[in-house]
Amino acid sequence: MSTEDPTTATADPDAVERALRVGLEDFELSDEDRALLDRDDDDLEAEAASGPLPVVAVIGRPNVGKSTLVNRIIGRREAVVEDVPGVTRDRVAYDAEWVGRRFTLVDTGGWAIDARGIHLRVAEQAEIAVDLADAVLFVVDATVGATDDDENCVRLLRRAGKPVVLIANKVDDQRTEADAAALWNLGLGQPWPVSALHGRGSGDALDALLAVLPEFSAMGGAYEREGPRRVALVGRPNVGKSSLLNKLVGHQRVVVDDVAGTTRDPVDELVTLGGRDWRFVDTAGIRRRVHQTRGSDFYASLRTQTALEKAEVAVVLVDASEKISEQDVRVIQQVIDAGRALVIAYNKWDLTDEERRHFLEREIERDLVQIPWAPRANVSARTGRHMDRLVPALDVALESWGTRISTGRLNAFLGEVVAGHPHPVRGGKQPRILFATQAGTQPPRFVLFASGFIEAGYRRFIERRLREEFGFVGTPIEISVRVREKRSRR
Repeated sequence: MSTEDPTTATADPDAVERALRVGLEDFELSDEDRALLDRDDDDLEAEAASGPLPVVAVIGRPNVGKSTLVNRIIGRREAVVEDVPGVTRDRVAYDAEWVGRRFTLVDTGGWAIDARGIHLRVAEQAEIAVDLADAVLFVVDATVGATDDDENCVRLLRRAGKPVVLIANKVDDQRTEADAAALWNLGLGQPWPVSALHGRGSGDALDALLAVLPEFSAMGGAYEREGPRRVALVGRPNVGKSSLLNKLVGHQRVVVDDVAGTTRDPVDELVTLGGRDWRFVDTAGIRRRVHQTRGSDFYASLRTQTALEKAEVAVVLVDASEKISEQDVRVIQQVIDAGRALVIAYNKWDLTDEERRHFLEREIERDLVQIPWAPRANVSARTGRHMDRLVPALDVALESWGTRISTGRLNAFLGEVVAGHPHPVRGGKQPRILFATQAGTQPPRFVLFASGFIEAGYRRFIERRLREEFGFVGTPIEISVRVREKRSRR
């Protein structure tokens, strides 16, 4: 897209895209580049609307390492793991992926035929998980061998008639592989020796799973992954996060005290707001950078970061009655770095007078100048004033967070922008934007292919123009540049 390029926003977007793709062939492209470019808009829409993801249930008796295996597959410590049986009690669904195939992974409590009391409820949940699954990972402790409960579980799986991949877990080295071979006797086919703790053999077992997994679930979306939108309440200590959650819930759900740091663990609560359900998570106040914290503050900061990563949108509470602090700015930046939609709520509005509000506006212009795109709501957690204003702010932020711009429209728009304001000449050269594509959403991520280095100031200019044209209110935007050289003439 040079100043001589005739591509403008008034041209046919599809024609612009085709012309630029042809021109891009003159440049050296990697396999990763081509894979990104081959994912056209129709493919992305079809992928989103294709059908429910296949469901995989992880089944086994208590304490064989099911949750450890789940954590290994999803790539993070999500399922709770302790060296005692019975930690997992419910069916818990997670999004998982292996070599580009996505599926829903369901962790279950331990199954035992003679379960009583709460353990009977746990076993029933495991049986329901099998009924609702398209395939099963049956986990056995290879160091113990097949027990009576394992044998009974095999009978349950045979009655269900679902494809089963037998996982011989806790095979940490070659010496214990013979223990895994003994599990052929269960009659479920090849036992796959795996160390869920260390990852040994997990790739081969997942390859075997994909071989029997259908493309879409036959269960009709038994584990719907939408549900209430997930909102994290974050902010520095004592800005009123717990008071806000209590007001939204309608009762004293969270301990509130004037002493900063009362909340240590994220507190999860279903809230009805604006006639809809939302999943709110109150978090510990972020005091300082994680690497500077100690003891319980350190772990509280980690848990807050985890809660933020699990959320879709964050409401950052700022104490309107006090001067905006460096900590407030740091919390907002943490949300942006996490790629989450953002709403800023100025709390304790009932404690601010006209003079304080005047100075607050000046502080916002000075300290938050880089994020004019974040919607704001002035609220009072103590009185409940203006709580309803959170809903439109959350809605617009989440809508922008998931917005996708077609490749043709994006390139036609950028063609007009660059024609009017080309990149400055540096060292006798003027880098050109060759092609642009949106690589993803949540948050929107754009990739620019360019003939030379694009300066940070010009990237900010592109971001500002994207926001002016397409909105993107309440969401960070990620813009990356891939510099590509022209093919050498031979």
